Amino acid sequence: MVGLSLSGKYVVNAKIEVNGIVDKADIVGAIFGLTEGLLGEELDLRELQKSGRVGRIDVKVKKSNGKTIGFIKIPSNLDRVETALIAAALETIDRVGPYYARVEVVNIEDVRIEKRKRIVERAKELLRKLESETPESKELTEEVLRSIREAELRYYGPEKLPSGPEVDRADTIIVVEGRADVINLLKHGYRNVIGLEGASSVVPKTIEELSRKKTIILFVDGDRGGELIIKNLVNLIDVDYVARAPPGREVEELTGKEIAKALRSKLPIEEYLETLMRERKGIKYPQAQQEETESEISEIPKEVKDEINKLKGTLEGIIYDEKWKPISRVAVKDLVTRLQELEGAKYVVFDGIITQRIVDMAFKTGIKLVIGARVGDATRIPEEVKISTFDNVSRD
Repeated sequence: MVGLSLSGKYVVNAKIEVNGIVDKADIVGAIFGLTEGLLGEELDLRELQKSGRVGRIDVKVKKSNGKTIGFIKIPSNLDRVETALIAAALETIDRVGPYYARVEVVNIEDVRIEKRKRIVERAKELLRKLESETPESKELTEEVLRSIREAELRYYGPEKLPSGPEVDRADTIIVVEGRADVINLLKHGYRNVIGLEGASSVVPKTIEELSRKKTIILFVDGDRGGELIIKNLVNLIDVDYVARAPPGREVEELTGKEIAKALRSKLPIEEYLETLMRERKGIKYPQAQQEETESEISEIPKEVKDEINKLKGTLEGIIYDEKWKPISRVAVKDLVTRLQELEGAKYVVFDGIITQRIVDMAFKTGIKLVIGARVGDATRIPEEVKISTFDNVSRD
């Protein structure tokens, strides 16, 4: 007999009760015998089994108290209507051998639905496993970039100093303390970097030669050790700028954003040395605060206060002389450079943040009062320079 076991699109589940003791074969025989010819030749169970459109009929029986209970399963590859007709035909069976019988179709099971459920559950399980084992795309990107950057590590000069691949080609070189600092900057795209490899009192000849022909940014940790390196190296090589990591932080642990900010805040060596000289002479820098001294602010002419209101949102500034006469209008990004070029400047009003660099330049160029949109990282304010904000001036 050709059969499909329990495979097929549908499974007819039925229950049979026989008022007598019979075997499985008796029930199967009754199913074939009592439905033969009932639905016509095309839906005859024997013919359907031969063609493989109906699978093997499976029956499980239980015998008790002189009765037999059977559970019937008939797999079907017929369509839904034909399968339903086969199921309905089963309920016409009323005898098994000499005994009265009754058949009830419990349901018609769509095997494909069950398969879909199993597929979905298995897919969920596989997906969870995949997600637990597969890193996020960001992690993959960072891993690839890290590998690329570390692969870009070079060893430069006879001392084999750790460096990036563009030390020769770049006009500006970032000098850091060691190999870990170099790798971190490479990771974030800075390829014009070279490390001292721990040297601070005796500078590698390679660094000394580079400092004579290239612009040098000395980038050190934000701790006491970083200060000592700056103080030692500025007397040994030609440093152009000094950049520091945030207080208590090391260059090797900075994020890309922190590195960029530190390099943007670099000080020209002249400004740094002047600040250092003042500290050595014991000249104190009071903590930064927004000056609200009535005697200073009350001297601001009304037309200047009106100009302050006009400056808001422009990212521009105005430089005034001793008599509050405007001598230059400048973009905020060019303010420090312009102050170096002008003579007779005494007051600065600008739509920007008052930084330590601007305060230091104000002291250096003889500025008495700086008024900005707000106060930023300025923590050392010379007594000769007053600072205030737009809000304070507006309240006056």
